Amino acid sequence: MHLHKFVLSLVLLIALAVAPVAAGAEGTGGAKESKRFRQFLAEDWMRAMEDNPEFATFLGVPGYNHLWSDQSWEGIQRKREKTKAALEKLASFDRSMLRPADQLNYDLYERNLVQSLEGDLYPRTPGGEPGFGGDLMPINQLGGVHSFPARLLGAMPKFNVGHYEDMVTRLAGLPAVIEQTVALMKLGLKRGLTPPMITLRDVPEQVRAQIVDDPMESPLLRAFKEFPEAVPEADRQRLTAAAATAYQEGIRPAYQKLHDYLVESYIPATREETAHGTLPDGQAWYAFLARQYTTTDLSPDEIHEIGLGEVRRIRAEMDKIIEKTGFEGSFQEFGQFLRTDPQFYYNDREELLRDYRSIAKRADEASIKLFRRLPRMPYGIRPVPEYMEKSAPGGFYQPGSVEFGRPGYFYANTYNLKGRPKWEMEDLILHEAVPGHHFQITIAQELEGLPEFRKRNIVTAYVEGWGLYAESLGEDMGLLGDPYSKFGQLSGEIWRAARLVVDTGLHARGWSRQQAIDLFQENTTVAEHNIIVEVDRYIVIPGQALAYKMGELKIKELRGYAQEQLGESFDVRAFHDQVLGHGPLPLDVLETVIKEWVAEQKAAGEKAD
Repeated sequence: MHLHKFVLSLVLLIALAVAPVAAGAEGTGGAKESKRFRQFLAEDWMRAMEDNPEFATFLGVPGYNHLWSDQSWEGIQRKREKTKAALEKLASFDRSMLRPADQLNYDLYERNLVQSLEGDLYPRTPGGEPGFGGDLMPINQLGGVHSFPARLLGAMPKFNVGHYEDMVTRLAGLPAVIEQTVALMKLGLKRGLTPPMITLRDVPEQVRAQIVDDPMESPLLRAFKEFPEAVPEADRQRLTAAAATAYQEGIRPAYQKLHDYLVESYIPATREETAHGTLPDGQAWYAFLARQYTTTDLSPDEIHEIGLGEVRRIRAEMDKIIEKTGFEGSFQEFGQFLRTDPQFYYNDREELLRDYRSIAKRADEASIKLFRRLPRMPYGIRPVPEYMEKSAPGGFYQPGSVEFGRPGYFYANTYNLKGRPKWEMEDLILHEAVPGHHFQITIAQELEGLPEFRKRNIVTAYVEGWGLYAESLGEDMGLLGDPYSKFGQLSGEIWRAARLVVDTGLHARGWSRQQAIDLFQENTTVAEHNIIVEVDRYIVIPGQALAYKMGELKIKELRGYAQEQLGESFDVRAFHDQVLGHGPLPLDVLETVIKEWVAEQKAAGEKAD
């Protein structure tokens, strides 16, 4: 499934709230209406899982591991009708009769449903019918039916015969999903909705990596090479044979057809323009995506100006670090030194992974200094799979699942070792693992007394804002001790600031792809290959890159507010627990939560005095 649609669907299908129902709330009528409302939320959560069984697998929700979502044009339209029905059901509740916490649940759930329906509209048709534009671009270099299934199969539980039966059933259903994807691509092509041609250059090879002569060499069948003891030998042979047959007779020819269609028909006909704004209704569409990803009402122009200011500020800090190292030369010459000096690079993939694990252990030990609440779920470090490493970022996090017995994983990219500098490693661990995504996502999952949609929600500005904020905690945790690692942290921060400039420049201001690459080369020391990969990412997931810096700026603003208001009584561990203790929140709701907490702390302090 398209990475953008994967993130977007989770954002819009899963509602959120900020507090469980308060004990002793007003009146029996309010309790009764809130009970009905909570039941509706639980039922609609299951509706979302039924419509998106792949998401259910990644979230660790059992019962859907044998299914695929219906990606047919008719199926997509049916999902919209279900969303409309959910909104109508929501309107049947008397909001004024709900307990206070559920009134907020109501408001936020309504906002998510309305936003989901609005997102379906683009590009808007003359008659006002939904265009489903995102669904008509289901494949790109970052994800799709050519790479997503292997990750999905890897995330499934593998403890007993039933789990392997689910995998066989899913494998048997994959050819139909590939066929549905091609049908959507054909319709998108007809309507002028495609990714830019330049970003699809590696996709045929990514598909070819899924086409092998020996089924057991397919990334899809890795689980069938080693079984747990609970699976008897006879079942192992039967299940392996069934999986191999599903691959040989259905999956392999389906991928071959996809490959041929991409090479012969689709890619030659895709658009040359890179700006989302050049698509039908593209400017309004991009403005919507910017609002949705940042959970703000800021325009692309306003975000662009914020980015320019942040780039200037961080560049000044980077120049100070260069001076501290004693390096004599320009910023670009220092960047060339960092990109080429052998001391900053590995010659062996396993050595890189070992050092990542060593950094992670140090981060684990130091986290108690800044957090009272720590996640119980462990995490591990793995290399990015070879079939996707060329176009993947430097690292990413995949959440774990207690239900499926799967820990969280930080995936480190070991491709092109000369593009993986040592000075960026601590920063990546801070963002993707501890205290970044692993902390935030796992703590949300482990919160007690909250409905499932609260624990599983993804609000990109909050999630990625927290990840970027976590990078700034490195010095307090005893990391970033040498100037090169500190420079790496600033390099990561200016990268996210430059995203505000580049993303809006590309999609709202008519920038060329080369202009975006040039801005990164002028203000960062990142290797050219990584810059190109990232710029192409922003091109095919418009708006998503805006969320990081906007979220981080809000969290830092709220921390500054709390410190100013509380003075010497400010406790950073309590602040972090508040930020992480309510599940993912839109930035305006997070601001309300923190300011209410600050008021409570001040009142308690005044009472104690």
